[in-house]
Amino acid sequence: MNHKEASSSEVTVRELFPMPLQDRRSFIRTMVIGGLTLTVGAVIIPRKVISAEHPQYSMIVVDFNKCTGCRTCETVCAQYNHKVTVDGEELWGLGNPHLANIRVYPFNPDADVPIVCTMCRDNPCIEACPVDPDEEGRKALYRDPRTLAIRSDPDRCIACGSCAEACQTKRVGAIIPSKETDQPERMCTLCDGDPQCVKYCPYGALSHVVGGTDGRYYAMPADKIAEELILRWYGSQKGGGQ
Repeated sequence: MNHKEASSSEVTVRELFPMPLQDRRSFIRTMVIGGLTLTVGAVIIPRKVISAEHPQYSMIVVDFNKCTGCRTCETVCAQYNHKVTVDGEELWGLGNPHLANIRVYPFNPDADVPIVCTMCRDNPCIEACPVDPDEEGRKALYRDPRTLAIRSDPDRCIACGSCAEACQTKRVGAIIPSKETDQPERMCTLCDGDPQCVKYCPYGALSHVVGGTDGRYYAMPADKIAEELILRWYGSQKGGGQ
């Protein structure tokens, strides 16, 4: 029997890394204020949707028990966020996984770990940006006013790498500097509020959780997640990336 078939329960970062009591209280308080319902097993059921008038924090949550490492999420992410124009018509791009904002890291023994921006409310990446805020209060790195996803202003970015370093050392390492410009890339856009990775995941391993979320409670690097999954599935603490 496949190791993932051994249990049908949801396995997210929150199940792998239980929070200390004080953090749990803060987490639950955030959920209640945000208008979410918590059910058994920490499954979060959103009750609201993103709107231009009332933007809410949202994020992509992974159920590792369902993820097969098929990388469909990478393909559709790259297609949607790197569109091409043909004969004046805008079309989805070719879907090069290298360009995706969500990345699937494979480990051995078999464990696949999708990593994507967790939309942390305390914004360590934005806080690290040394560019002075403009008249609208935005640094070179800022929140999209509609989706609250992290955006970069290429005209104001000084390519210092501070945001990428903050994400790498404090959260999941989602921000990767461009090899050509050194400016930040790979921040999740939430596909303008309709994440295509969630829509097209053939196994239902991805969920778009809206309202009341705080990504810092889900911010674990891929290698730490893999260690816990390998221990859970194979009884071994050792694992290596491929």
